[in-house]
Amino acid sequence: MLRLGRTVLVHDRQAYLDGLTRVPLDRTAAGTTGGTARRLDAGGLLFDQEGTEHRGARRALTDGLGAAGVARLRPVWTGVLARRLAPLADGGTVDLVPLAAEMAGATTAALLDLDVDPLALADAARAAAAATAHEQIPGLPRPGRARAARIAATRLTDLLGVSGDGTGLAGMLAVAAVNTTVAALPRAVAWCADGRLWEYAADPDSREVLVAELLRVTAPSPILPRVAAGPGRLAGCPVRAGDRLVLVARHAADAHRSDPNCVSPAPARVAQLVFGAGSHACPGARLARAQLSDTLAALAAYLPVVVRARAERRAALPGWATLSIRATA
Repeated sequence: MLRLGRTVLVHDRQAYLDGLTRVPLDRTAAGTTGGTARRLDAGGLLFDQEGTEHRGARRALTDGLGAAGVARLRPVWTGVLARRLAPLADGGTVDLVPLAAEMAGATTAALLDLDVDPLALADAARAAAAATAHEQIPGLPRPGRARAARIAATRLTDLLGVSGDGTGLAGMLAVAAVNTTVAALPRAVAWCADGRLWEYAADPDSREVLVAELLRVTAPSPILPRVAAGPGRLAGCPVRAGDRLVLVARHAADAHRSDPNCVSPAPARVAQLVFGAGSHACPGARLARAQLSDTLAALAAYLPVVVRARAERRAALPGWATLSIRATA
């Protein structure tokens, strides 16, 4: 870890864990997701809550994303996969970015019981996340960023069609589910293709190991910005109230040191760190693993290769704007 003024850059695994579980966090501080949500009048989000309110929202969300909830949602995304991947059988190409966006949008709509166009929901969620992320970027303020973020948040809220206490939770679910899926799924498939890992994807026993390893190295949310609400220690180093914590999830999970390895994978407790820890663990981890597992299973028979790729420069999370694949089998 490294202190730069009042900013603490955290790479160490234990310090990362301490930052999520042992240091009191200010959920509404400027520069954090919760702070931005409150400034945009989107209160009630999971990361913008305290105490029993926070625990109650997490319990409700966990119920919907538990084993039974994921089983209920699975036909939604497998239907999208079957339709979107069909051109591969005829020698065509498939762009995985709109595929991932439709999967995420359709799954989120089903989870929230909404009758909306999946791609429209995904587009609104991605725009809201990007506008919010741009507003949080350190440096000189740029005119229009705050207004753009408010407009994007309003567009998403209007599309969700919910009001009152449900607005914040629905918006948080849409933003988190869509953006992490669109960021992670194409990157994971690209790594599988480049690393020639399809034999592990074809085997149900090794596929789950491959899924964990791919999510570890892609780390859909690679950096977690937080602000300390009180004094604490990160791996023995003191932290003061008001210090900004930049928790690098991908480094805590050794994504920068080791490639995915299905023969000697990282311990489960390490791979899990990309989904947070303790009360700050992502409740959507089971859903993310299931969607990636089904995607890899559907692709394994085709042994696809990447034929075109273009990086996304505007999104909230690192990913591809285009990632086209073609079957070789």
